[in-house]
Amino acid sequence: MNTSQNKYDAIEHIIFQEGLRITSLELSPENDKLFIHLNTNLTFVTPTKNYSRLKNASVKRLKNYRLVGSGVGIHWPDLDEDLSLKGFLKEFLSQKVKARRKLIIA
Repeated sequence: MNTSQNKYDAIEHIIFQEGLRITSLELSPENDKLFIHLNTNLTFVTPTKNYSRLKNASVKRLKNYRLVGSGVGIHWPDLDEDLSLKGFLKEFLSQKVKARRKLIIA
């Protein structure tokens, strides 16, 4: 198998092959959380403090975002911050590996 012909890495391949997209973002500043909702009914929950440009931002600036790349990213123009679906998936997988829980693939 020749992998040098792949256009994307494994996570990008999953995103595009499965058509994964961010459909909405919910902010909970009082709990320091972002809820990233996907078109698969999966939701990533991540603290805003994990992102240097988001952690001290006002609620008004946090609410000024847009989905980009047909839902593969989030952009905050006031904060000059971009987060990607690929990054959220990588973090999710990293947490699972670090937790040493069984990953079941069926």
